[in-house]
Amino acid sequence: QVHLAESGGGRVQAGGSLRLSCSIVGNTADITAVGWFRQTPGMEREFVGRITWNGAHTYVADSVKGRFTISRENAKNMMYLQMNDLAPQDTALYYCGAKRGISSSENTKHYDYWGQGTQVTVSS
Repeated sequence: QVHLAESGGGRVQAGGSLRLSCSIVGNTADITAVGWFRQTPGMEREFVGRITWNGAHTYVADSVKGRFTISRENAKNMMYLQMNDLAPQDTALYYCGAKRGISSSENTKHYDYWGQGTQVTVSS
């Protein structure tokens, strides 16, 4: 079993920054990638970005490219999402997920483990 926990959410004004953290603990031997997703009420969970378990490769959605950066700290089993130049449309509940198998996926159905989410609210 793998357990994930997000932290670092909060309220920020447009143009501000936040850094989200995700701790990943448990039996991570089969994990190939971890990713960030976000969800607003009534909408499907949206892919934000992912990073391979070894931290070698990252990919972010076009909607956040140039503003958000994903990184890993392997020794601490941590993943981060640095969010800069935040806008009101970035307001959402942000989740981290971990997957086994093929690492290159932005589909929520391919992720096996999820955290509880951390709320990010951006005011104009």
